[in-house]
Amino acid sequence: MKERAAELKAQGRSGKAAEKAAADAAAMHAKIAEMPQPDRGMAERIHDIVTGAAPDLLPKLFYGQPAWTRGGKPVVFFRSGQGDKERYSTLGFGSQANLDDEVGLWPTSYALVAVTDDSAAVIRKLVVKAAG
Repeated sequence: MKERAAELKAQGRSGKAAEKAAADAAAMHAKIAEMPQPDRGMAERIHDIVTGAAPDLLPKLFYGQPAWTRGGKPVVFFRSGQGDKERYSTLGFGSQANLDDEVGLWPTSYALVAVTDDSAAVIRKLVVKAAG
């Protein structure tokens, strides 16, 4: 909660949109750099996948964790399993994600223990659809 309050306070202080985006990206990269391995490696790889697949999504911290947003709302996010004292990290999608399908049921988060070449391809496909 304290991290989220600090994020909101920092947003209020930010000036121009470009400065705000740069500050958000820097804060996210700093948070990723603090993560222990293997979460740091996964977060870095997911950042590369998301920015490559959906360059219009902006990096930002959301509840102290990396997220990629549109209009300030998270579309994709990563939660460190080690930071949460869980056995796996989470790749998730916010309500802004365009994942709706024809049966009215779709996953909004995935357990993540490693980002392999196969899982990276699935993540990229999901990000493209979510950002669509």
